[in-house]
Amino acid sequence: MLASAATQLLEHYDAHARVLPWRSPPGMPPPEHYRVWLSEVMLQQTTVATVKPRFRRFIERWPTVEALAEAPEEAVLQEWAGLGYYARARNLIACARVVAARGGFPTSEAELRKLPGLGAYTAAAVAAIAFGEQVAVVDTNVERVIARLYGIDRPVAEARPEIRQLAEAMTPADRPGDFAQAMMDLGATVCRPKKPACLACPLSNDCAAFASGDPERFPAPKAKKARPHRHGIAWWTTRDGAVWLVRRPAKGLLGGMAGLPGDDWHHDGVPTRTFATVSHGFTHFTLDLHLVERPEPAGDGWWQPLDLIGEAGLPTLYARAVEAALSRKHELAD
Repeated sequence: MLASAATQLLEHYDAHARVLPWRSPPGMPPPEHYRVWLSEVMLQQTTVATVKPRFRRFIERWPTVEALAEAPEEAVLQEWAGLGYYARARNLIACARVVAARGGFPTSEAELRKLPGLGAYTAAAVAAIAFGEQVAVVDTNVERVIARLYGIDRPVAEARPEIRQLAEAMTPADRPGDFAQAMMDLGATVCRPKKPACLACPLSNDCAAFASGDPERFPAPKAKKARPHRHGIAWWTTRDGAVWLVRRPAKGLLGGMAGLPGDDWHHDGVPTRTFATVSHGFTHFTLDLHLVERPEPAGDGWWQPLDLIGEAGLPTLYARAVEAALSRKHELAD
C-alpha cells in the first residue's frame, strides 16, 4: 500500500496543490532555499491565511537571507508583531546571521538541525522541499492523516514513534518535497480534524478510519489540561497625544517586543484603579491584563504617538490593550 498511496497522493497533489507564495508548482524545481525556510518558520503555530500577506511583506523588505541577517533586530521584531510565538522571530534573526556567515544553508536534515530555531519538523521540511532529501516531514496534519490511514486510535503523543515510522516508509525517493507538501495539503483541506471530506480523498479506499464509518474518532483526542490563570498590570501613561512604551526583556514571553510597562504578570487579582482589562491566552496560561493609569513614565522607553500606534510593532496582547484603553477613555469622555 505504501508505494501506491504515495503515487495516488502525488497525482492528487498535481491536480489540486494549493497555490502559495513560497511554493513552486508541482513537479517544478524547488523554490529558493530562503523562501522555504522563512515560510516554514512563519507557519509554525500560525495559519496559512495569516502567513501569506506577512510572508510577502518580509520578502519585499528582506529579499535574501543576507539582507535579513543585516537587519536591525528591532525592525524584524516590529515586522513580526501579530504573528505570535515571538521566540521564532529572535531565532529567525540568529539563524539568518549564521547562514549568511557560512555562505548558505546546509543541505541535509542533520546539518539543518544545528541551526538556531530549527527543530525536527522544520529541518525535515527544508531538507525535503528545498533540497530534495528523502526525509519524512511530519506535522500535526500529517500525524492525523497517518493515524487515520492506518487506524491508529491512540492519542498522537502515545503513537508518535509509530506514526513517524509509517511516514518514513511512505516517503518516496522521487519528489520527496512535493510528497511532503501533498501530505500537508491533504491534512489541511481534506483530512480535516472535523468533517473530513473523505469522498474527495485519494487514499480513502485504503483508509482504515474511513472504513470504520467514524473517521473523526482517529486519532484519539489527548486529555486537556486546565491552564493556570494569571493577572498582570500594564501602566497607561499618556502625554500630548502619545503613550509611553517600553521594550520587553530579550528573554521570556514576548521577548524583545514593544509593549506597555507593567509588572511580571503574577498579580494576585484585579488591582484597584483598573480602568480597562483585556484577556489573552498563552500556550501554558491565560492572562487578564489590567490597565492602570500612571502619571509619570516607568522604565526606559519612548513616547509613541497614538495616531501612529500601528507602527510600534505591538504584539496582539498590547495592541488589544491600547485599543481597550482608548475605547474606555472615549466612553468616559462621553
